[in-house]
Amino acid sequence: MTRLAGRALRVTILVGESDIWHHRPLYSEIVHRAHEAGLAGASVFRGIEGFGASSLIHTSRLLSLSDDLPIAVVVVDTEERIREFLPQLDALVTEGLVILDDCEVIRYAGRERRT
Repeated sequence: MTRLAGRALRVTILVGESDIWHHRPLYSEIVHRAHEAGLAGASVFRGIEGFGASSLIHTSRLLSLSDDLPIAVVVVDTEERIREFLPQLDALVTEGLVILDDCEVIRYAGRERRT
């Protein structure tokens, strides 16, 4: 089990819901690669509205249904481990935004695994 406390680095990857990597949703590929890299954790959040570099507004409102809503993938670990993971993101994210933030981990606890 990965342990994490104190100073950490958070990387937030903003992409579109319809972004694909080899027949798989890009956000799923990012999460699985973060898991394979042994990073402390990753979560995916689906946005209800947003726009990016293309200036097209994507929204979940009924009158303007979008199949490309904003997706945020958030990964937290030590600075060293996140920076080691960045080359993978560079290869995966051809459109979108990758943000790094310093953060402090107050609590990091997992569930007991059932046998």
